[in-house]
Amino acid sequence: MNRQVLLFAAISGFVGVALGAFGAHALKDTMEKNFWDAYQTGNRYQMYHTIVIFSIQFLQTKQASILLAWSLRLFVIGICLFSGSLYLLAIFGWNKLGIITPIGGVSLLVAWTLLALHLWRVKFTNEIQ
Repeated sequence: MNRQVLLFAAISGFVGVALGAFGAHALKDTMEKNFWDAYQTGNRYQMYHTIVIFSIQFLQTKQASILLAWSLRLFVIGICLFSGSLYLLAIFGWNKLGIITPIGGVSLLVAWTLLALHLWRVKFTNEIQ
């Protein structure tokens, strides 16, 4: 089991909860609605994908594959780029980071695709036992 991945997920979960609480208590009433919506989207995606990282890491112990390894990497990159850029946009108004957000989104999409491909191969080809 990759302890670094689990450590990243644990830290990401902590940061996600902390930023969610910080946003709800300190930022919500001070932000424009579009920035608040971006902040919440970043937080929500961070938390969803943090849980997915934990799940895939445990799946790796039973069905290790290069597809899962790359999926994990891309989920980490996606959280950092997608959620990170939305946090920075919302808190600091850094509009130039808007170009990074779609790269993070594509990373998440590719990660989901690799996860699905892994699961399809396991189901239909019994390639990985």
